[in-house]
Amino acid sequence: MEPRTVKQYFLARHSWFVVVGGLVVAACAQAADPAAAPTLVPSEDGATVIDLRARLVWPRCVEGMQWNGKTCTGTPQRLDYAQATALAHARWKADGVRWRLPRVNELKRLVDKTARPPGLNPVLFPATPPDWHWSGTANVQAGSGNPYNYGNVMESRAAGGAGGMAFRQGWAVNMETGESRADVGKGSRLLVRLVRPHEPVPAPAEGAR
Repeated sequence: MEPRTVKQYFLARHSWFVVVGGLVVAACAQAADPAAAPTLVPSEDGATVIDLRARLVWPRCVEGMQWNGKTCTGTPQRLDYAQATALAHARWKADGVRWRLPRVNELKRLVDKTARPPGLNPVLFPATPPDWHWSGTANVQAGSGNPYNYGNVMESRAAGGAGGMAFRQGWAVNMETGESRADVGKGSRLLVRLVRPHEPVPAPAEGAR
């Protein structure tokens, strides 16, 4: 084999190893870093979205809207905090599944702040109004709102001071920006998106009919 041919042969072999090695490294990096893989995926029937990392299941639509196989239709339902909590308990009882109001951090995980404009993924959560959603996070900080706000002052007087004010306020998350607040009056009517744990159905035992 001529020297030039030998050189070309080894250069080709070297390039092949570099390409294959790069692919292997990339694959290993993606497997090692869960963030490299999608964490929010549609369910098999398309009616819900599964958060694989947090092991939660979300409806595609807010309460009042229905999934028609392609998008969410209908009119969003706005509830006060007591109504939203009652809805979660009723859904849990009816379905036998632990539906509940989501925690603040769970709602904020759904907001893609890298998108322009930021907000929910419109493919996974279509037609969602960019507005505040109720959270079930407990408000344990007394006087978390503005004590000089007229509405808060009146609520505080009616409920017996700062502790009563905290009892009458709840957490909410703006699903357009990811902003969260702990001083939202529980009489406010906000959007609701319940959540439940992701509990995969176990595979049938071998030999079972």
